[in-house]
Amino acid sequence: MSADAVSIRVVIADDHRVVRAGLSYLLGEEPDIEVVGEAGTGEQALRVIAATRPDVLLLDLYMPELDGHGVLAALAAESPEAPEARHRPAVVMLTSAADDEDLVKAMRGGAMSYLLKTAAPDEVVAVIRAAAAGTASLSPDLLTRFTRALHRPPPPDPLRPLSAREREVLALIAQGHGNRQIARELAIGEQTVKTHVRSILAKLGLQDRVHAAIFALRHLPRC
Repeated sequence: MSADAVSIRVVIADDHRVVRAGLSYLLGEEPDIEVVGEAGTGEQALRVIAATRPDVLLLDLYMPELDGHGVLAALAAESPEAPEARHRPAVVMLTSAADDEDLVKAMRGGAMSYLLKTAAPDEVVAVIRAAAAGTASLSPDLLTRFTRALHRPPPPDPLRPLSAREREVLALIAQGHGNRQIARELAIGEQTVKTHVRSILAKLGLQDRVHAAIFALRHLPRC
């Protein structure tokens, strides 16, 4: 490559060393691509990005410390006007995660392209070049699945039957509070709390407070 040629600077983030080595070798064979850094965790990926300022981040989804979704969220969270804002490369997801939920979440989170690890080497290279040029890429199969997933109705809210007060009571049940504690916390009568508890169990079809607490831990935020 001549001194005037512009190379595409790439960081590879994957927790498997052999995968990083294979990708680094593959991309190193391309005259217009330069691997400027590697990372084995999400937190390390953010540090490497800040240090190398790549054009493209080749990002795995399943990584320790911070997964691919977390990396996308961290990159998107910085205000571009702030002087300390993170550098934001074009992100190409290269992952074994094939379910629609991960696909939609990654694309909504800021990924430009989404590739499965079954992709051919030349497809990986082509998608990196497209991402560097600002062009999004999805295989026909993934594009179809992505479009269908976007138009799929969201799952029903399991807490919909409950009133706002009943949700507050349910959250306190999940925290291990008894009726007397809940009454003090919400400044209501203990008999009113008992009424709310009976209503919660009936509306959600639950047997007792233990099942209510488990339900809350699964469905209430920050429980």
